[in-house]
Amino acid sequence: MRFDPEHWRYCPRCGTGLADAHLGGLPRRVCPDTACGFIAWGNPVPVVCALIECIDRDGLMLLARNAAWPEGKFALVTGFLERDEAPEHAVAREVKEETGLDAQAVHWIGNYNFAEANQVLLVYHVQATGEIALNEELAEVKLIARDRLKGWERGTGYAVLDWLARQGLG
Repeated sequence: MRFDPEHWRYCPRCGTGLADAHLGGLPRRVCPDTACGFIAWGNPVPVVCALIECIDRDGLMLLARNAAWPEGKFALVTGFLERDEAPEHAVAREVKEETGLDAQAVHWIGNYNFAEANQVLLVYHVQATGEIALNEELAEVKLIARDRLKGWERGTGYAVLDWLARQGLG
């Protein structure tokens, strides 16, 4: 279940029923108890994303299928920032945790809004080496030649499209 404060009914601090309000020109859920003052801001969650290039496998690009996704659905390796963690370190950590690969270089691609999940995607091109060993979050991966990689118009796919265009492949 995704974090969705606009559907909260009760204040997580004091238990009072939340009310609708407009703050900063945007709809918010607020606690009407002035002693509490809770506001459900609904700020997006930062997520790091890795477009992985397996440099010891002739530069093949790795896409992953999350264990919760249907067969045939692949995307970038993603994960959440830890407290006080730099995004470039977080993406290298996520690559290691989920695929077993070691990041050799991390290059910024861009940031992308993923409103349907209330996330901001921080996307990197990660050049990695090592043996692939999937953790429980991933069901499978597929390796694709760089010139056969295609982007998609949703979530992390926009970053793939941008990266391909910068490589002269889009």
